[in-house]
Amino acid sequence: MDAFALLEEPRRPWLDVDALKQRFLERSAPTHPDRFHSAPEAERLAATERYSELNAAFAILKEPRERLLHLYELEAGAKPRDIQRIPPGTMDLFVDVGQTCRDTDEFLRQKGEATSPMLKLKHLQEGLIWLERLQALQRRVNARRDELWAELQAWNAVWAAAPVEGSPERRAALPIDGLEATYRALSYVERWTGQLQERVVQVSL
Repeated sequence: MDAFALLEEPRRPWLDVDALKQRFLERSAPTHPDRFHSAPEAERLAATERYSELNAAFAILKEPRERLLHLYELEAGAKPRDIQRIPPGTMDLFVDVGQTCRDTDEFLRQKGEATSPMLKLKHLQEGLIWLERLQALQRRVNARRDELWAELQAWNAVWAAAPVEGSPERRAALPIDGLEATYRALSYVERWTGQLQERVVQVSL
């Protein structure tokens, strides 16, 4: 499936999600299942299939990481090689997030084992410090995410100027390796955000 083609969007790394949503609504409205309640079964099934395809395409393209993966697979003709490899520019965050999560888990363990009122008060005060530490680290992760998003927006011009789809010159004109690295970096950013937010909730309880 080519999600870009289904929604009649040119292939590019960055999309305006609000405009994409409007395009999806315009193209999916004629095939919405609610319009085919009394239609013959063949028409109803065809409309449902078409609507499902458009919905799946929208779900892929609205999320930057999923969009990059899809774009990479379309342009490279293969899946990314090694998502576990730490991409450039993220090693410091990789180390800091891992250590902070381990330290936070140890604090939460001690907090959960505390029974005396004095220890509980101490952990309550320490919890505020841990909360600030987690939130500061999340701001660093968000800053890295914003850098990656700016990179994607700048790449739109490269895709717009690339040779037509299917031509042998197209791949050489596109930063395919950079696209893969950015996809991997965004994957880590999303993972770190989930890990940090989970601990923010636990510390706040």
